[in-house]
Amino acid sequence: MSSVALRVIRHEHLALAAMLQSLTTMVVQSRRSGTVPDFGVMRAMLFYVDEFPERLHHTKESALLFPCVRERVPALGPVLDRLERDHEQGERAIRDLAHALLAFEVMGESRRAAFEQTLERYVRSYLDHMAIEEREILPAAQQHLTDADWAALDAAFAANRDPLTGHEPEEEYRALFHKISMTAKAPIGFG
Repeated sequence: MSSVALRVIRHEHLALAAMLQSLTTMVVQSRRSGTVPDFGVMRAMLFYVDEFPERLHHTKESALLFPCVRERVPALGPVLDRLERDHEQGERAIRDLAHALLAFEVMGESRRAAFEQTLERYVRSYLDHMAIEEREILPAAQQHLTDADWAALDAAFAANRDPLTGHEPEEEYRALFHKISMTAKAPIGFG
């Protein structure tokens, strides 16, 4: 079964993983060189994570995909409960990370270690979350969801227009994505 929803979810997971890898690379390189990272681009990257994966991607998974899987595959209830908790805590986690970045920026080196630890926890948690979805939820969805389920999911996820998955950014996001793509480190940007 190939569906628009599955393709969008997987592409968005890849885009987010690349964004998280770029953030981590920037921090590692700045520590090695004894400099501070580009705080402006890092703030832009965190803003992207908050705007797209947290508010758009997770909302549709929680409201549409997870209920379908829960109904068709009740045995996955505990896994879905964990993923839902992750989604509920996601906004708080990104705010905590943004706060730690701001503390590093304004307070200096004394806050570097705390920021790096917060980033490491955030990245590890997010990658684990996506791995569970890819390993357990998406295969179960492919196997057990009905054509009607897929029609609704495909329609909803097809509306996602994340620029990091190849879509042209909406006007209000053009400057954000220009800044990220021109300044961030690979695999997201050219910096």
